[in-house]
Formats: sequence, C-alpha cells, structure tokens
Amino acid sequence: MKFSIERAALLKAVSQAQSVVERRNTIPILANVLIEAAGSDVSFRATDLDIEVVDKAPAQVERAGATTVAATTLHEIVRKLPDGALVSLTSDSATGRLTVEAGRSNFSLATLPKEDFPVMASSEYTSNFTANAAVLRRLFDKSKFAISTEETRYYLNGVYMHIADGDGGKKLRCVATDGHRLARIDADMPADAADMPGVIVPRKTVGELRKLLDDDEMQIAVSVSETKIRFATPLITLTSKVIDGTFPDYTRVIPQGNTRKLEVDAADFARAVDRVATVSSERSRAVKLQLDEDRLILSVNAPDSGAAQEELAVAYSDERLEIGFNAKYLLEIASQVDRENAVFMFNSSGDPTLMREGNDTSAVYVVMPMRV
Repeated sequence: MKFSIERAALLKAVSQAQSVVERRNTIPILANVLIEAAGSDVSFRATDLDIEVVDKAPAQVERAGATTVAATTLHEIVRKLPDGALVSLTSDSATGRLTVEAGRSNFSLATLPKEDFPVMASSEYTSNFTANAAVLRRLFDKSKFAISTEETRYYLNGVYMHIADGDGGKKLRCVATDGHRLARIDADMPADAADMPGVIVPRKTVGELRKLLDDDEMQIAVSVSETKIRFATPLITLTSKVIDGTFPDYTRVIPQGNTRKLEVDAADFARAVDRVATVSSERSRAVKLQLDEDRLILSVNAPDSGAAQEELAVAYSDERLEIGFNAKYLLEIASQVDRENAVFMFNSSGDPTLMREGNDTSAVYVVMPMRV
C-alpha cells in the first residue's frame, strides 16, 4: 500500500478515528486504526467493539492495500507535522512496518495484520431516514447533560431516541434522565422515520456523534435497528450498539398540574445562581429560591463556609414559595436556554419543577427539589 495525502485531511480523519479508541486496551488490535487505500480514497476505521467509526479522505493512491497501525501514535505524528505538508504513507508487508514521510521527517511504525481487525457486523436496519445535522445536534446537545453516570442503572446511561406524540403531531424525541433531572427535546419527525424503534444511544456515542454535526447544511443518513444505530455523512460513518435495556416511562415524572409561574432572564438567573453557589458546601450545593410578588431571592447558607444572597427582578404573581435545588442542576438547565427567558412552573416545595424556554414546548426540563 502506498498513498499521499494532505496533512489537514489526514489529521481530520485520524483524529476522528483515534478518539473512539480506548486508552487502556487488553486487546492490542483495538488500539490500532485500520487504513484501507483504494481508488482515490483512503478510509480510516477504528472500533472499541461497541462503536465503530469509518472516516474517508481523498488521497493519491499509488498502490491499493490495507494495514493497521497504532491510532494514538499516528495521530500524534500527524498533529506535529507542519501545516500544508504532503504526507506519504507506505506499508511493507515483508517488514511489517508503515513508513510515514513528510518533507525531511521519516517515521517507521510497527503494524498488525489487517485480518485481525474486528469489523462490526452490519445489521439489518429496520428504519432508514435522513435528518438535518442542526436538528440532531439540538436534540442531543440539549439532552445529554441529564444522562446518568450510575453504572447500576445502565439503561439511563444514554439518550432515549424515539418517535412520540407531541404538540402538532408525531415528533422525533430525545430524552435523558438521571432521576434528579430530566430533559425532553422534540423535533419534527423526519419523513420515513415513523416506524423507527425506540433506542437508547450510549453516552460515548453521543459524544462521538457531536463531531459529525457541525455543518448546519449537512444531511445525516440515520439507520436504526433493535441493536444498532448508524449515522452517516458522505465521508464519515459512525455505527454503534445501543443499550440493551428498557427506558423507564418518563411521562410519569413530567408534572402536568404545576400552576405557579416564574419568568426570568435565563442568563441573569444562571449568573446569579453561580455567584451565590460559590459559598455552598461541595457536598450538597444547595440553593434556596424565595419567590414573592415579582421578586426572587436566591440564598445559600453553608455553616462551614458562609452565606450568600442575591435578589432578582422577575415576573411572578402567585403566592409566596420557598424551594431548594442543587445549584449544579439549576445551572445546567439554565445553560440550555437559547431564548432570553426561562419559564419555571412550580407546584409546591416538595414537587418536581418544570422548566421551558419561553413559550416553546419543544424543549422541556424537569428538576427535583431538595430540602434546604
């Protein structure tokens, strides 16, 4: 195998591939990237057995072929090469080495046989549709903060993507929760997605997928089966196993009867919470909200470190209410708001609170209160 490729194209492809590779591997081949050169393309494939990413890049292929090489090492080499360099990669099956040359730099890297590289079995996908990158980015970006990190409740360690009834018809919906807070984000259902099975997309996959979604104009081909999900652009294909479990009935925890309405500038609110939380104890991070006629007082009282209080002008006309929250949860939810105003709907100091962005019901957040 022998081909030449521009450094920028090589770096982009290799960095996408190497980020999937697990740092600590007991199986040597999984630390490698499979490089396949044919026609006028080179593909770079990496896997951790749960996720597989294939990234294609245009190149001048002199001799077609394939080999595998340590992904992190190759990435570091390419990263340190000068901008604009033309990189030549040559593999020699007799010596089992891959030579990387650019200008006066020359590297010789150990390889492993391409036959040992595990390629993820292609699944029979029951649903295939295309969705806009900006739509998918919003669905996952706004929900991923609520993914649980508790390994025992593995079915909460991802984003539940499914078709649901929403305002104005069927929606493509993403939901994540860790039991303390919940995010439910809707988008119009893409054509051909009606029969999509509901799947739980793992946290690592959500992180890797984010790199495919930067171009707002890009259409992403999405394929879903009961066990796998695949996202593809013309150059990158990301295939992942889905979490084998049943996502709980989240509709039961979204409060329907909360009537006390607080409207506040989202950015001002987030900054005020951040300021008063500075003195809160690391363990509880509790912030108390005192609501009165068009007035909100945020306060923290941590006996071991001090106290803080801040007042905000808000729109609130219901009866007086005192309620406590974990400051981290409030900040994460407030930071999701794209619009100017955040609307909080309360019931009592012991009930879940609902939050949405202005009058937009396509993004709904729930946060559990805590005693303060």
